Amino acid sequence: MITIESTTANLEESLSRAGLTSFLNRARAAVGLPGEVEVLLSDDPTLRRLNKSFRGKNKSTDVLSFPTPAEIAYAQAGDLAISLETAARQAATYGHSLRDEVRILILHGLLHLSGLDHETDNGEMAAREATLRRQLRLPNTLIERVEISANETVRISGKKTPPTRKKSTPALILLKKSKLRRTT
Repeated sequence: MITIESTTANLEESLSRAGLTSFLNRARAAVGLPGEVEVLLSDDPTLRRLNKSFRGKNKSTDVLSFPTPAEIAYAQAGDLAISLETAARQAATYGHSLRDEVRILILHGLLHLSGLDHETDNGEMAAREATLRRQLRLPNTLIERVEISANETVRISGKKTPPTRKKSTPALILLKKSKLRRTT
């Protein structure tokens, strides 16, 4: 089920609850999650509060995943919380729709619910996310975008963006498949 908080009503207009629910179900099946997933679409202050309460990080974020205990995962896989404000900024930065950005964040969150963690694995989540992105016809995934910006300066919507953190990735392959153009 998709819940959109009233504080994000101006962003809600560009989203279809039925369309997002359909995508959620297709993505959940592709990831292999048998249980239901609840998705809260909210704002930056809500995600900041949740991030502080559950992860000890006093900042907003784009998506949070809350898995359920293994003994009930067959019925309820977990919950996702997504900031529509952050999603809208990221969509503008990467040149695609808010709908596509929310879908990217749903996929990313579902992979976390399935037990994958890009912060601790050896690229397994990134590889799985890239495969599912292509299968579900999504633009570059969250992990791919972070890895691209970590390795190269890229041009996004005419703006030069410097690398932000160090990680290795086949950035040329990712750039070839995306709307991003490599700069020298």
